[in-house]
Amino acid sequence: MCRILGYLGSPLLLDYLVSKPEHSLIVQSYQPREMTSGVVNADGFGIGWYHAQRDTEPFTYKNTLPIWSDINLPSLSRYVESGCVLANVRSATGGQAVDLSNCQPFRYKDLLLTHNGAIKNFRKTLYRPIRSLLNDEAYQAIEGITDSENIFALLINQLMTHSDITLEKALYNTLEILKELASLHQVSFSANIIVSDGHRLVCSRFAHNVPVPSLYWLRDDPTFPEAVIVASEPLFASNWISFPENSIISFGEDLDINEQLTINN
Repeated sequence: MCRILGYLGSPLLLDYLVSKPEHSLIVQSYQPREMTSGVVNADGFGIGWYHAQRDTEPFTYKNTLPIWSDINLPSLSRYVESGCVLANVRSATGGQAVDLSNCQPFRYKDLLLTHNGAIKNFRKTLYRPIRSLLNDEAYQAIEGITDSENIFALLINQLMTHSDITLEKALYNTLEILKELASLHQVSFSANIIVSDGHRLVCSRFAHNVPVPSLYWLRDDPTFPEAVIVASEPLFASNWISFPENSIISFGEDLDINEQLTINN
C-alpha cells in the first residue's frame, strides 16, 4: 500500500514535509511502520502543490524511481513553496505497471487526489462496473490503469453530475457507490483518500471487508503552526489524532474541521 500526505496552512518549502521530519515521506518509503500490505514503497512517487495565491491549476512532479533515488527532488523541494500540498510514495498493486501515468497525486482541473488502498483483483472485478458509470469527460480523464485513478474518475463524475454538490458529499457518494459495487461483486477494498481544491483538504479513512489502513491528522503543532497535516503515519512525535474508521473529515482554510461524516459499512 502507498503512504499519503496532505498539508494545508502557512506556505512552506516542500522539504519541510518530504525530507526533514524524522519519519518523513522519504523514510516511510523504505521503512514504513503501519502498512497493512507490502514492505516498501519503491514504485514511484509524486508531489502536487498549489501556487501561493491558489488561483492557478495545481502543479505536479512525479517519477517512477523510488523517492530516495531522485537526484532532482532535494533541489526542487528546497525551492518550491506552497500552502497546500499532496504527496504519495507508491507501492504498486500486482499487475499495475510502474509508469508515470500511474503515479499519484492525480490531477483534474483544480483538483488533486491521492489514495492509499486497493480494490482487490481490480481488473477482474470493478474495472468495468466503475467505468460503465462514468460520463465521457470523467472517462477521458483517466490516463493510467490503477484502481486509484478510477476512483478519482468516479468522484469527478459526481461533481459533474451534480452541479451544486460539495467536495465532501462527492467523496461520500463515491465511497457509497464503491461499497455498493463491492457488495454486488463480492470484493473488498480500502480507500484512504485525500482530495483538495487548493482551499481545503477532504479526507477519508474507509475500508470494506478488510482492515482499515491508518490515517492521522495534526493541527497547529509548534513545528508547523497555523497548519493541518494529514498522513498515513505520523511524521514526528506529537499529538497526532487517528481518523475514526469509516469516516470523512474536511479541513477548511481556517484549519477548523468543516465537516465530519460517517460512512455506514
